[in-house]
Parts: sequence; structure tokens; C-alpha cells
Amino acid sequence: MPGREGQDGGASWQWDGDADGTAEPPAEVLSGGAGEDGGPWLSRRRLLAGAGVLAAGGALWALTRSGGGADPAPPKPRPTRLTGPEPVWTYRGPEAMTPERLSERPGQPVFFSRSGLQVLDPATGAVQRTLEFPVPKSDWPSDVGLPDSRVVIGGDRVFTSSHGHVDGRRLGDPAARWSVPLPEQLGSTITLFGCDGDVVFGRAESRPFTADGTQHLFAVRHPDQAVLWSRPSINERPLSPVTSAGGHVPLLESYGTDARLVLLETATGKPVWAVPAEESTSWAVASGQHVYTNAGPAGLRALRLEDGTPHWSAAPGPSEEWRFLPPVADGTRVFLPRDDGVVVAHAVETGARLWSHRLPFRLDRRSRPLPAGPNLYVPGPAAAGVRALDAATGEERWTFRDSGPGVDVWSLSCDATHLYAGHDDILHALPLG
Repeated sequence: MPGREGQDGGASWQWDGDADGTAEPPAEVLSGGAGEDGGPWLSRRRLLAGAGVLAAGGALWALTRSGGGADPAPPKPRPTRLTGPEPVWTYRGPEAMTPERLSERPGQPVFFSRSGLQVLDPATGAVQRTLEFPVPKSDWPSDVGLPDSRVVIGGDRVFTSSHGHVDGRRLGDPAARWSVPLPEQLGSTITLFGCDGDVVFGRAESRPFTADGTQHLFAVRHPDQAVLWSRPSINERPLSPVTSAGGHVPLLESYGTDARLVLLETATGKPVWAVPAEESTSWAVASGQHVYTNAGPAGLRALRLEDGTPHWSAAPGPSEEWRFLPPVADGTRVFLPRDDGVVVAHAVETGARLWSHRLPFRLDRRSRPLPAGPNLYVPGPAAAGVRALDAATGEERWTFRDSGPGVDVWSLSCDATHLYAGHDDILHALPLG
């Protein structure tokens, strides 16, 4: 039975056929992942349980009506597909998800909310286990700062911090956990930034703060559970979204009105290069060949990953009023979203413009596209859905929308088989492609 770590003991019984491994999906799985046709499972247990629920519901209705009480609250409507591919399954969580607390997109289906991180079965959407983490004291915009309660996810591992420790667990085996203490001189207040393969990195400091207090950058390698390196940090901070490529991560280093963009080697903590940064620098994205950062309030420049020299740039025209948002790349193309609802594809090698596509909604820092397979998936507001664009041509292939009410921008992740698209308290598994 899927659920939280550990189960109560005691006697149990089962229907004929239950012992052969034929388990039913939990009630939270609204559709899919059941019979061969994706429909509901009509086992004897479900039929009897349904009859019991109906009988209990009828008795409760009669009691409240006879006593003059208010009608019971109707159940939440089940969201249905309005357009686009049929979901493999649809899951409704206990509350609205908070994907902004995750450092990166997960590579398997998870539902992360204030209640914890629920690991879902990729085939059925059933909850396999729930991992609990510290709950933030308040909400925050997804593109402002890096909260102390951010959860770093890398592969099948998830990392958090406690007093003076970096803690790790595996999504597939929550019992396989470890905790690495940092040297006391580094400080006990830890903010994790991100993960680069086997290395998770962050900042440590002492609290309460003192005038001569020193912050330290550090990295922990999780296979041998050891502190890989640490060094004093002078006004260095990561840029959101935190991205790493080829063992490197970009940081912003500021000294009063002066700032530098630094590419840090995650295996050693040593700077590879540093270039002057503009006062308006607010994001930097590392990919296989470049570090992309904003140029001025609206433009973009591509810096060579090996030495930080400028390679190519793009900017609005004199009469245009829009700004670039952090891009994503697929190896040969880089996709530049703009806040006016346009996505532009450029060739990574030359910077040549390949195509442009205008969406029927505006974009912001939450609307981060996802390149996967032959498509580029672009999330919109809850009512606008998810658009699948052909990554080579920009042609729109389909739009997925559901009937669920919501206020959040869609969040996207994927594995080798499915696209996981969700908003508010709903997560859909869609065929990838």
C-alpha cells in the first residue's frame, strides 16, 4: 500500500485476487492507470466500497436534512481534458503544489506542496511514498531570491539542510538517507543552491550575524558523503534559475556598485573566469556551450563557456517594448522566451534566428519552457494550458487544457516517456511527443 514511511501493524484481510499483486490506485488518482482502456477499476472491493459510501452518504444527507442542518459540501469537480492529448493519468493533490521550492525540474513524477513531496508511480499516478520537509514560514514569488527552505533535487536524490548539516534521501528508497555535518567554522545556517551530478553545493553562515562574519561556499559529494571543498564567499550569490553545465555554475559577485559574473567549477570551487556584469544583471543560464545572461533591461548576450568572451547577442528594436526571459537550450538550438508572449529560436553555434512563434498569452519568469524530444513545451496560465511547438520549425502541434479552475501558471517536467504538466492541485501525465 503506498503511503508515508512506515505503516501501522495489526491484522489484515483481503479479497480473493488481492494477493496476486493486483492493487487498486488510490482515490487521488482521478483517471487513467487502471484497466487496459484507462477506465476505472471495477473490482469487487471497489463495488462494495462504493455501495458503502453511497449508503453512508445517503444516511448523512437524511440526518442533516431532518435536523435542519446545511447541505454537505459537494465534492470538488474532476477536471477533464478540453483539448490536446488524452492524459495517461490525472492526479489531484491534497493542496496546491509549490514547484518553485524545487531547485530543478524532477526527472520523475512528483507532487510537491506544503504537505511534502509525494512520489508518484509513472505508470498509474498512484502515490508510492511521501517525503516531508520543513515548511516555509511564508509564501514567495518563484523568481525572487532563494529561500532557506528550498529543496534541491538531482536525479533520484533530494537534498535539504538542517542545523549545520546537509541531508540527503533517495526518492525511490526513503530509508536510504544520510546527513553530512559541515565543519563548525563554516557556520550552521545553510542555504542549498543546486546539484551538479554527484555534487550538491550551497552557502553556510553563522547566525546571529556579526560585523566580521564570513560566509562560505561549499560542496558536498553525495556518493562518499564528504565535504568536497569550502572557501570564504565575498558577496557571491546564485542567479535564478540555478543552472549547471559541464561541471560549472554561474554566480554573481557584487562589490557595491560593481559586479562580476563568475563561472565556478563545482568540483573544486575555483573560478574559471569572471567578467564585468551590468547593474541590471538578474539571471544567468549555463548550457553546454554558453552562459546566457541578460544584457541591459531587455536584451540577451551569449558568453562562451570556456572563457566568458561574448559570442553573440540579441535585443529589442528601437520601437519594441519587450524583454527576454531566461532561455532554455536543447544542444543545437536555444529558445528565447519574451514577456510579450513570443518564443524565438536561435542557432547555438551562430546565433542565427531560426523561427519565431507568438503565443496567445504573455510570459513571465514562471513560464519556463521545456525542450523534450522533438517538441518545445511552453506553459501558460491555468486557463491557457500547455502549448507543444515543433522544436525545429516553431509550428504549434497541440494545446492541452483542462477544465480545472486555477490561478497558477502550469509547471512542466518529464522523463523518457511522459510529460508531467500540472497547475494548482492537479498533475497530468501526457504522452511525450
